[in-house]
Amino acid sequence: MSSLGEEAKDWIVSIVVAVVLAFLIREFIVELYIVDGPSMQPTLQSQERLVVNKFIYGLRDPERGEILVFEYPRDRKRDFIKRVIGVPGDTVEIKEGRVFVNDQLLSEDYILEKTRGDYPKSVVPKGTIFVMGDNRNNSEDSRFADVGFVPYELVKGKAVLVFWPIEQLKSLP
Repeated sequence: MSSLGEEAKDWIVSIVVAVVLAFLIREFIVELYIVDGPSMQPTLQSQERLVVNKFIYGLRDPERGEILVFEYPRDRKRDFIKRVIGVPGDTVEIKEGRVFVNDQLLSEDYILEKTRGDYPKSVVPKGTIFVMGDNRNNSEDSRFADVGFVPYELVKGKAVLVFWPIEQLKSLP
């Protein structure tokens, strides 16, 4: 009878260890997300599944061009996914449908149409980033007061891989 008790104990210990490891991996290393909405088209499609690296920004700050997940500043239960356009100290400006970073026209082969509307030349404050969706004309992003400059502490991680649907498998910049 004691071997049955030992076996049950081994199973319980294995299950507890697996749950703790899964929690630690999800909390600190990687998390899976589902894209919800068209704001990152054509780069990302609604309902695609992503792997997000959660520890990278513990080692370094976000960089221009990276796609990342962050908590929506007005409702921190919601997560947004956008592309980093400006980092601290950069000047960002949108005029005549074109985006300028540090007075240089941003080369954006990932967008399908010019950006509607202008955005006044602004300096990205320390500890924040300026983000935009690739589908500029259908994106709630740093151009709008509800999002604004995104503080580093709201950044959850860098999107690194689309893994579903399998035919869309690709790494992200």
